[in-house]
Amino acid sequence: MLTIEDIKKMLPHRYPFLLVDRVLEYKEGDWIKTLKNVTYNEPFFTGHFPQVSVMPGVLMVEAMAQSGGILAFLSMNKEEFERSIGGKRMVYFVEIERARFRRPVIPGDQVIMEVKILKHKLDIWKMEGKATVDGKIVAEAKMAAKIDRELE
Repeated sequence: MLTIEDIKKMLPHRYPFLLVDRVLEYKEGDWIKTLKNVTYNEPFFTGHFPQVSVMPGVLMVEAMAQSGGILAFLSMNKEEFERSIGGKRMVYFVEIERARFRRPVIPGDQVIMEVKILKHKLDIWKMEGKATVDGKIVAEAKMAAKIDRELE
């Protein structure tokens, strides 16, 4: 539904830290479903772990948080969205709760992130997310994001 070029208009992250490749589906103000293709040439695999390549759990949570940031932008009214994209406003990961890691993510996996808004007040968005591979949960967490004021 949304490509990497659309995502780059909303998130400040770039390679190697942009961890969402595509938005598959979303419902404004409610939920989003995104995709991360995990490849062997990801820079973190050289040290995590050299003998068995495993995606760090903290990066799975970051991918869910980035998905939530995209959802927050997509949930703005059209005028506010237009004023905010292209680096004019920053989205920050501000809180994480109850992170759980269920199984390892390895090269070749496609991680599907599903993030749902729990509460939105002012510039703070509380969400819960889960990441799956082949329909099995690999990570889940509750988190919050903040969209900062307009930059000059």
